[in-house]
Order: sequence, then C-alpha cells, then structure tokens
Amino acid sequence: MRLIFAGTPDFSAASLEALLVSDHQVLAVLTQPDRPAGRGQKVQESPVKQCARAAQLPLLQPNSLKDPDLVASLAKWPAEVWVVVAYGKILPPALLTLAPFGAVNVHASLLPRWRGAAPIQRALLAGDRETGISLMQMEEGLDTGPILLQHSCPIESRETGRSLHDRLAKLGANTLIEGLDQLEYLQRHAQPQPTFGVTYADKLRKEEAEIRWESSATEIDRKIRTFVTGPVARTWSGAGMLHLWEAEIEEKPLSSVNDQPGTLCHLDHRGIKVVCGEGLLRVTRLQRAGGKILSVQEFLRGNTMEVGQKWGKA
Repeated sequence: MRLIFAGTPDFSAASLEALLVSDHQVLAVLTQPDRPAGRGQKVQESPVKQCARAAQLPLLQPNSLKDPDLVASLAKWPAEVWVVVAYGKILPPALLTLAPFGAVNVHASLLPRWRGAAPIQRALLAGDRETGISLMQMEEGLDTGPILLQHSCPIESRETGRSLHDRLAKLGANTLIEGLDQLEYLQRHAQPQPTFGVTYADKLRKEEAEIRWESSATEIDRKIRTFVTGPVARTWSGAGMLHLWEAEIEEKPLSSVNDQPGTLCHLDHRGIKVVCGEGLLRVTRLQRAGGKILSVQEFLRGNTMEVGQKWGKA
C-alpha cells in the first residue's frame, strides 16, 4: 500500500524501518520538529527523521497540523492510508479521512487498557503481567478507535522500561506489516473497543520518579526498573541527590530490622540494603547527580555511606 508515515521516537523508527523493507511504499514522513535534548540541551533530530533522511524520503516537520495549506499539500500525495506510530501530536479530523483507508495507529498496549501517552511505563508500574500491541483504526477520541489486530506480550519478572520498550517496538513493527498486508479485510472485521477495562496512561511526571521509602520493596523495585528510560528513579542522601538504576528485592529480610523506611541497614560489595515500608531493597547500581553510573562496589569506594543513615527528604 502507498502510505504517509507519522512518528517521532525510537519506537516509531522500528516501524518505519520495517516498512522500508516491506512491499509497502512510504511516500512521505511526518515527524516532530527538532528540539533540545540531553544534558547539553543540543538540538537533536528525532530517530524517525534520521531514518527518513537515510532512506531519502520526503520529510515534513510541521509545528501545527491545523494549517489548511498543510492539509491541502498533504492531500496531493496519492496515499491509500496513513500510519501513525507515537507521533506525539493529535491528528485533526481533516487528516484522519484524507486517505481512502483512513489512518491506522500502532499502540503499545492491549486497548482499552492504557490509552494515552505512556502505556509501556504505566503497565510496568501497575505490575501488569501482560501487555501487547494494538493496531487501531484512528478516530477523533484518544485511542478509542476500533481494533484491527492485537498481539499480546508477557511482562517478565525483571523487565525494565528499556527492555519492554524494545520488545514492543519490534512486535509493533511486525504487527503493522501484518495488518497492512490484510488491511481491507481487517477493516471489514474491526472490533469496537469494550466499554469496560478502560485505563489511561498519563505522561510520566518528574516528581513520580522520587522514591517514597514508605512504599513496599516490590513497588519501589518496580519504579526503579520502569524509570530507567527517564526520568530516572531518585532519592536524597543528605543534601545530595542519588539516581537509582538497579535494585533487587531482598528475599530474606533481616527479622530484627525495625528501622524507619529509608534507613540503610547493611552495606557490602553486593548492595546497599534499604528498609522499605514493607520488606528490604538491595540497591546495586546508582549515581550521584552529575556523576557516572556505578556498581555499588565502585560507588562505596568514593562515597561514605553508613548503617543507620537515612535516605529520602528530611
């Protein structure tokens, strides 16, 4: 099929790369405008832009999709369908109906669970055991359109935000190609989303990354694994901030621990054990703000930590 592709991050680039080696034809690509990113806040091109440029595809980076002139120019492309994958902008009705087969979206959840901006991270934070990919026919509502195709994906016990993202990006690309290969049939048999089981995956907020040691070790461990793709989980040690990159739940907590949540109760080369609201957590990789990511063994060589010390805001 001839298509126009709209996407921005790594997750989208995986689908664009799959399209480029498929029997489908990408006529043009839309992606978000270049923006500052990273520690140096240098202006960076999106992964989708880099992929499109490498393939020498026509590329558009509009600041707004509501410009009538933009809609008129896009209408000139003989696209049969639009493909949208984590573009980051809501398509107005004029674009949703521009192609004969409308617009389809690759969404990283089993809709109607986790509609919205951060489905991968919200599934991890909630402790879901399963997620997946939904290929959806787009309509004006937020991820409310009928389902064309779904494939599930188990969430492993030590899954991180990065590992789950990468697995779903690959599954999303495969699901997209499968769906486009039989799009006419799938549209005739599209299934409306059920009205029950709807949840929303709000965009992650920086303040959510702060560890509350009153939570259980299970919840804190889940948060650390989820936030490795940013914003990284964090806590306070005295006046300084620590970023926590890896941790493990202590399977055999010390029965004598009666300290307040956030108290360090044991330190060795295997980890820093911290008292939680329920259970113990052993932190194994961490980072001073602005410093390098270190194993706990490396970290303790240059940083003084003591049993009885408390992490978290005073």
